[in-house]
Amino acid sequence: MAARLEASLAVLAAYLVIGTALAVWTRRFLGPRWAAREYYVAGGRMGGFLAAMTYAATTYSAFMIVGLVGFSYFTGVGAEGFELSYFTATMALLAWLSRRAWRLSRERGWVTPSGMLSDLYGSRAVGAVAAALYLVALIPYAAGQLKGIGEALAGLAGGSRGYYEAGIILALAVMLAWSLVAGMWSVAVTDALQGLIMLGAAVGLLAWVWARVAGGAGWHGVTKALESVGLLGLGGHWPLPRFIAFITPWVFFAVTNPQVVQRLYIARDEAALAGMVRGFGFFGILYTILVTLTGLLARAGSTLGILPLKPHGIDSVTPDLIALAHPALTALVFTSIVAAAVSTADSILLTITSTTERDLVPGRESHLRGIAAALAVAAAMAVVAWLRVSYIVALAVTSSVLLLPLAPPTIAALATGKRLPAPTALASILAGTTLNAALIAAWGPKAPLTQAPLHIPAPLLVLTVSTIPLAIPGALKTQPLTPEKHT
Repeated sequence: MAARLEASLAVLAAYLVIGTALAVWTRRFLGPRWAAREYYVAGGRMGGFLAAMTYAATTYSAFMIVGLVGFSYFTGVGAEGFELSYFTATMALLAWLSRRAWRLSRERGWVTPSGMLSDLYGSRAVGAVAAALYLVALIPYAAGQLKGIGEALAGLAGGSRGYYEAGIILALAVMLAWSLVAGMWSVAVTDALQGLIMLGAAVGLLAWVWARVAGGAGWHGVTKALESVGLLGLGGHWPLPRFIAFITPWVFFAVTNPQVVQRLYIARDEAALAGMVRGFGFFGILYTILVTLTGLLARAGSTLGILPLKPHGIDSVTPDLIALAHPALTALVFTSIVAAAVSTADSILLTITSTTERDLVPGRESHLRGIAAALAVAAAMAVVAWLRVSYIVALAVTSSVLLLPLAPPTIAALATGKRLPAPTALASILAGTTLNAALIAAWGPKAPLTQAPLHIPAPLLVLTVSTIPLAIPGALKTQPLTPEKHT
């Protein structure tokens, strides 16, 4: 145990030194220090490889290497279906809307997703409401990243007191530093490093588990073991209402989560944008298969007695698994967990800074306000992670449920590419947000994923309520966009 912990901390230290050096080095790419479009979206000058890696690393977080491995271990192939529904929907949405979003961002000078909504609906109030929603809704998702690092460090230390909390503090310091040194440039370049580490570690972990489990029992033995515990179908672990509740917010992730929407503005040309989408597609399908198969093989190995695993919860599967591996592999996977978590959390903090600075208070920009908001959100997500209120997958999906009311007005605006009535967007966002608030007030913070009012899974009901204002006759009456840019 001590050898694994020491090796992991040594590799982590090397990674942090390299990552910090890269983050500082990227300052040379900046134009004027606080030129907002340069700082927050790289001036729309990023090439396809960096754009693809930052989109992928921002999307695939500790949710995957910690959360989804454990989710697959406990709930079976339904977890893979859940994640593939996200991947398929995201590729479809990017194919449909990314080019228009990119083109308009260059024409209109967009910096933030909330600013985009303000421009397309001709009202800064729309952007202010969206920015306020980001501040609250992204806390669970970001907290899941801290939790992933804390669980991994605690697992390596054998559950010793204080390591979980130390992991949270370490993660906070790194993500704050890397997100603020050079804005999008520092985040994107460190994301590229992190994405490569994530893929390499996932391949190594799967290869090791495959050799231990499939090599000993054969593929037939693996499938029989999984079948014996009911993990090869959508049975008791995935009743249809639960499956719908989880995938509904997930399939709209690409248009509701501002940290990924903002990345549609960074490509330098259409070729780079296409490269971003293709690169994300390759990374996404490969990484999804790697982590879900790892979780399924680990469960088969545990069932067959090949792997002595007795995880106490979903988020402890990966830490328990790497505690059995060679110290070199343990160190690589542990570092990849930190990389995956930091890549998402620092993107969230950068987005929070930009939207709060520019859009939260209509007509008044303040970089200090943006920094203060990022620090406040960082503190809030640390508290949520510290309290271990839920497992990582649930935290991530909860954030997406809270952001779900943004899906209908965002899709409507980008699909038309024209000015739409502001009252429509406000009614849509506020209707869904009010329903989410009512569910939480009545049944607690887990209500959006556990309740089914009128026998309809809560996320599907939220989506329906948010769509109704757009279906009223005349609600989507379009006008040409004015020449003025929203910058």
